[in-house]
Amino acid sequence: MPLARTFFAAVALAGALGAQQPVRERPLGPVTHASKELLGAVSQARQLPDGRVIINDLNGRKVVLFDTTLASYAVIADTTSATANAYSSRAGGLIPWKGDTTLFVDPQSLSMLVLDGQGKIARVMSVPRANEAGLLIGGPNGTPGTDRDGRLLFRGMPAFRMSMPAAGGDHNHSSGATAQPSMPDSAPLMRMDLATRKVDTLAYLKIPKSSVLVSRDDAGRMSVNVTMNPLPTVDDWAILSDGSVAVLRGQDYHIEWTRPDGTKATTPKVPFDWKRMTEEDKIAFLDSARVAMEKVRSAAMSGNTGAMQAGAAAVMGGGVAGLGGGGGGQQLRVQIGGDGPMPPMRGGGEGGRGGFGGVNVPPINMVSPSELPDYAPPFQAGSARGDLDGNMWVRTTKVVQGGSVYDVINAKGELIDRVLMPAGRVIAGFGHGVVYMGVRDGAGVRLEVAKMK
Repeated sequence: MPLARTFFAAVALAGALGAQQPVRERPLGPVTHASKELLGAVSQARQLPDGRVIINDLNGRKVVLFDTTLASYAVIADTTSATANAYSSRAGGLIPWKGDTTLFVDPQSLSMLVLDGQGKIARVMSVPRANEAGLLIGGPNGTPGTDRDGRLLFRGMPAFRMSMPAAGGDHNHSSGATAQPSMPDSAPLMRMDLATRKVDTLAYLKIPKSSVLVSRDDAGRMSVNVTMNPLPTVDDWAILSDGSVAVLRGQDYHIEWTRPDGTKATTPKVPFDWKRMTEEDKIAFLDSARVAMEKVRSAAMSGNTGAMQAGAAAVMGGGVAGLGGGGGGQQLRVQIGGDGPMPPMRGGGEGGRGGFGGVNVPPINMVSPSELPDYAPPFQAGSARGDLDGNMWVRTTKVVQGGSVYDVINAKGELIDRVLMPAGRVIAGFGHGVVYMGVRDGAGVRLEVAKMK
């Protein structure tokens, strides 16, 4: 009996020790190539079988194909009259599809270019759902992709509702009551068969929620008052190369899986060094966020659409690589405790106050410090991406010497690596054993490729 007890105690101890092994952060491998040409942004990257890489330059409004050393590139689609494959005036999205093919989504024309394994345009398809075309761009909505059967996965539209103000309320009834939007706090994760257009919902994701009050003055001019939480606890999601779909729950950083065969699984919490936010931390964070949001508001009032796109990422608590740390742009870093700043929130550019679309955009209000979480969330919206080796990379809220720390998690939900990015970089895509990223260089963004180790 004592021998049996000793045996089982040894087994339990071995398991506990194995589960508690810390994963220390390490620097990303060396940069092997950098582009000579500067881009406007490096928002998404797709490596082709021969090592060339397709880049979605969201700010420059073009899709380009770089050679293996990034020494030269060819334009696949842009806004000039030299190509019939125009990149519209709005942002577009790049999505890996069946095999080596790639979809480029153009929300303006409601079309998708199908790029073959050589980066050439094979044909054109219509977007599956016109009202959700903008959600296929990526960024804070997560990175759209396809499973092994070619079905499209993307975060769907939240269920917005409009309600009329109660009689006798504080609204200006002399100009007529204005219906108020009811802001949702969740959105569906959708899966669509592009051939049949059949749609099903895999999960619901917690998203940032803002309070919006719309009113109209005697002159008929609308005013929108927004109260937002700049540090929300949200969920995120990613597709792994084996077809598994991971939903990351921000409340406690555990993962819920939908496997390629349809089975469901939940894995334990990912180890994370949770940082408590003091009252002083919360006040400082809100003050810094207010400054960034004011710049976004100025851009909206002046009709600066590029800065407004950056502002949308900021409001959602996430960003697109290339609008902020991934490709320059304005950044806001907020100190949390004594271990380094939070990741950048993306701000907009400066602008005048001429109004936009007949809508007055007053200063954005922030929630009270007490409504911020007591612990800094482990990640922001749009932080998870699957690589080509069956793992998921999650950009955490930990920053060391100006660089973001990525958790690398395998298909079993196990934390297998922690990678510290060079300062000012965010991953835009993966190749086999390499990552692609952008870095601000003067007036543009330079594309870099680095080894994972």
